[in-house]
Amino acid sequence: MADSETPIPLTIVFLDRETLPPQTRLRPPDFPHRMIAHQRSGPHEVADRIADADIVISNKVPIRAAAIAAARRLRFIAIAATGTDMVDLDACAERGIVVSNVRNYAGVTVPEHTFALIFALRRSLFAYHDSVRRGRWQTASQFCFLDHPIEDLAGSTIGIVGGGSLGNAVGSLARALGMNVLVAGRKGAPAESDRTPFEDVLRQSDVISLHVPLTPETTGLIGAPEFALMDRKPILINTARGGLVDEVALDAALAEGRISGAGFDVASVEPPAADHPLMGLSKYPNFILTPHVAWASRGGIQALADQTIDNIEAFQRGGARNVVTG
Repeated sequence: MADSETPIPLTIVFLDRETLPPQTRLRPPDFPHRMIAHQRSGPHEVADRIADADIVISNKVPIRAAAIAAARRLRFIAIAATGTDMVDLDACAERGIVVSNVRNYAGVTVPEHTFALIFALRRSLFAYHDSVRRGRWQTASQFCFLDHPIEDLAGSTIGIVGGGSLGNAVGSLARALGMNVLVAGRKGAPAESDRTPFEDVLRQSDVISLHVPLTPETTGLIGAPEFALMDRKPILINTARGGLVDEVALDAALAEGRISGAGFDVASVEPPAADHPLMGLSKYPNFILTPHVAWASRGGIQALADQTIDNIEAFQRGGARNVVTG
């Protein structure tokens, strides 16, 4: 091929390669390109870093309208995650920039993490571990001690908020454990034949697990009025998005015993500052906070990386997939 016919390599900018462990293989796309991978990018750095990019990859770095306006060559944004709230989709649509996300890669890792939190709370695993560490077993008057409640999952009811792939996977695991499964209808929406009204799920569940995206409609989905409806004092699990729950109301619900516990993998601001509401909840033995790692099994991360490149290659071939706008 003559030099004049040689394809011009596209510039791909990965804004936060550090969100994937070093051992995760990010295979090169199958077309001429140059990859610029930044380990991390601050908000003030995004516009300059994507100014000459044809394709941008971001896991969690926000890409807002001003940065999009400055990126005159930008044609495609590959979100290396499922959530899309960190990209200004309206600004992309106005420019004809295609945005794709990664889907169904976490169908094992997130449900397993969800149940790790459920088991730990229902059986007071951390409370017992801490008691043993402090020497409580040595002072027991018999072979065991029963300082903390232990509840079986079989026969209990789980309410699942979000009927997508992750919610369905959690439901399948729950049924295998002998749990009764309720799938919540949309809050404030008319009754749906295959769903239980949202308020009834709050009233009837021993465990409530959230699996919905963060949107204007779902922000603050669970707050003080919702905690007041939780008659069975359930445990609340959130492996979805931090903004779904009013974190101040969560503190009050734990303090007042309106719920039996909570397991969160997400916060409204990540990483949370030392004075973030969730950081103070470690004072409760029935609260568990993990650092947004439900998605992060080795297999889950590799599947995410592979699908991110699949999305880029599909776009370049003219058959964009997993499109959220554009």
